[in-house]
Amino acid sequence: MVLLENDGALPLRSKPGNIALYGNGARHTVKGGTGSGEVNSRVLVTIEQGLEAAGIQVTTKSWLDEYERRLRNAKQAYADKLEAITKERGQSAAVLYYLGNPFKDPRVQAITPEDVRNSDADVAIYVLARNSGEGKDRTLEEGDYRLAEEELEAIRVLARSYDTFIVLLNIGGIVDTTELRRIQGINAVMLIGQLGNVTGYSVADALLGLTIPSGKLTDTWAASYSDYPSSDTFSHVNGELDDEYYKEGIYVGYRYFDTFDISPNYCFGYGRSYTDFSLHTLDVTADEKQVAVTVEVTNAGKLYFGREVVQVYYSAPAGEVEKPYQELAAFAKTKRLAPGESEVLTVSFATNAMASYRERDAAWVLESGTYYVRVGNHSRNTKVAAGIHLPATVKTVQLKNLFHDEDEVREIRSEGRKPYSYASEPMEKQNAKIIPLDPSGIDCETAAYQSDRPVYQDNRPDVRITMDEVRSGSATPEELVAQLSVQEMAELCVGTAREGSSIIGASAGSVPGAGGQTFPLAERGISSLVMADGPAGLRLQPHFRVSKDGELLPGGEMFGDNINPLPEEAPEGAVDYYQYCTAIPIATSLAQSWDMDMIERVGQIVGREMRQFHVHLWLAPGMNIHRNPLCGRNFEYYSEDPLLTGKCAAAETRGVQAYPGQGTTLKHFAANNQEDNRMFTNAHVGERALREIYLKGFEIAVKESNPLAIMTSYNLLNGMHAANHYELIQSVARDEWGFEGIVVSDWYTSMKLFAGERKYPISSSPLCIKAGNDVQMPGCRQNIDDIIAAVDAKEGEAEYPITLGDLQFCALNMIKVIARIP
Repeated sequence: MVLLENDGALPLRSKPGNIALYGNGARHTVKGGTGSGEVNSRVLVTIEQGLEAAGIQVTTKSWLDEYERRLRNAKQAYADKLEAITKERGQSAAVLYYLGNPFKDPRVQAITPEDVRNSDADVAIYVLARNSGEGKDRTLEEGDYRLAEEELEAIRVLARSYDTFIVLLNIGGIVDTTELRRIQGINAVMLIGQLGNVTGYSVADALLGLTIPSGKLTDTWAASYSDYPSSDTFSHVNGELDDEYYKEGIYVGYRYFDTFDISPNYCFGYGRSYTDFSLHTLDVTADEKQVAVTVEVTNAGKLYFGREVVQVYYSAPAGEVEKPYQELAAFAKTKRLAPGESEVLTVSFATNAMASYRERDAAWVLESGTYYVRVGNHSRNTKVAAGIHLPATVKTVQLKNLFHDEDEVREIRSEGRKPYSYASEPMEKQNAKIIPLDPSGIDCETAAYQSDRPVYQDNRPDVRITMDEVRSGSATPEELVAQLSVQEMAELCVGTAREGSSIIGASAGSVPGAGGQTFPLAERGISSLVMADGPAGLRLQPHFRVSKDGELLPGGEMFGDNINPLPEEAPEGAVDYYQYCTAIPIATSLAQSWDMDMIERVGQIVGREMRQFHVHLWLAPGMNIHRNPLCGRNFEYYSEDPLLTGKCAAAETRGVQAYPGQGTTLKHFAANNQEDNRMFTNAHVGERALREIYLKGFEIAVKESNPLAIMTSYNLLNGMHAANHYELIQSVARDEWGFEGIVVSDWYTSMKLFAGERKYPISSSPLCIKAGNDVQMPGCRQNIDDIIAAVDAKEGEAEYPITLGDLQFCALNMIKVIARIP
């Protein structure tokens, strides 16, 4: 949780007997967003329940009851709409409606003088909740990004009516806080986020000081939406959904606000505590390999323990390529410090991590000049700690430019703009310790790119090779692939759903409610990989029924508010099963901890449940960049910063994969930053912006945690669907980063379910194979037929011909991962 404002009201020093509780999130607390990020947990502890469990009397039951009545009526009307669509057009149509037209909470009723008098309380809390989800971007309307007038008026009434008034933000994405900050009488504002199914207990502990909020923002909260550089063209804002131009280039989040000197309401990395901390940089050392910063952190308060985050940034010298004012290089979080207690942390990062991508050279380059190392506890509170001087420009990694766009985006430039600064900065630079580097001591790696894929020949025709031989070591995966027919490999590379067999988003047969599974080749001992949605925990069907003969019976399927109920009468001998899962905090809330050890432990929760429910791949973590606050799926993603994003995803992956046979699926690869028209929007992104912002987090996670899978995104990238993008999947992920797992498509990527009159077509099934998108989910018969036809086609017969080697390559990747499943 992130404490945004506090005049000393928090923590509540003596437990109040009564609290007046208001707001749409008080009784109907949002544990996480909708769509694939939803988790069907057994219970949800609301803010109201959490306070009552802590021994506090909530005295505004009548107000909460009235809002509940409004909410119940609104939800019933919405359910009736879904039911009518289901009857008329089928369940899949209802799910599509649900995705494109999510339920919206009704407006809150007024808080009357009678409500205040009857509350018999000196302390009031208003819980402002927002929900969002897959398939729909947020809007600038009141009640979404902007606070509704009813909300603002309720907050004004409470601010002048109670001695202590606290606002809690139960949200998954940024809301406009400018009007909120203008209201006099608010004593504290805390971003509680969406913390999973025990949110209420966690919040009560924080309010009472049993735990101390130590979260830091992972995004920049602007004073005006128009301050974001993508504000005027994002998604539906300009009415253009086919093409999205990333004109801001590398200037995303604090990189933009700092470089163009725009003051936000709350800056990146910001977060208060119930105590104060002092940071003292003891030393900075550097050589051609590593930079290390040693910082002493002291709890300077007198009453409360707490934890602080040391954030290290660097400012690269101006050169041929533009540079942001500063960029996050590393961070570390202290242990719990008592008043007066200190801890010394050493925060380090690779020297070549300060390189920029220079398109002219198709290389990562450290340009000559002085790199200033900055230390602080948020992006607008950093001090120059040292300078690192490089007398000559050097390359650190030699690559190829891979992302040419015929419709080249015109990026903004900072030339002539004065960046953010502060009074002591010039003197800090003048007095800084300068550390010289020897350019000849900095190595340059050169990527090796794959040439034509080999065709494996069956050299053991007298032996029928199965997965058992591969696992035992008596045969190689290549020898098994060489014996598979084109039909078998096509089946292996397409999920099991086929047409019309399941609800959208839940197409696994062996684990009801799981997202899907791959096709087993029983005669070869190749089993299915079962995949379940995330990234706030496993999304499974909570209740299903099996006949006495072990057959799964219909009913109980659900996707958000779209539910196919179980029949009231169960067949004789039928057995009911339950699969309730833990809803962990949303990704943004996890990232706000800046605590990688904790995030790894959270990953272990998911890994244990995957083993319990027989799920192999978790379709998470989501790690797209918070490019714009209106992206409907930002709650599933960590941050606007790629370094923090990559570190979080790596930690969560290590936690999940501590259990052999369970793996993560990094998604959505890549540039999936809007939900409206998500399957057909073309993201136009410059090569440098892609590599430094939108791909960097994936690179960090791949190199630091070796995930079992990556999921490609729906969108096109510079004119090519991500699932068909050879350069993205093969050249970058596999050749440059060394990724060794499988690549999975997002659901229905190359199926005609969503096809229609659009500027861009759906992705191609054969091109998925050509690109190395190993398995297409959830799968249909047409996918298989298209793959077989493309392999067998004579010259000129197929629009997108593929070789036998292409198909063997994807099948081989599948076998290698399946072989790792116990």
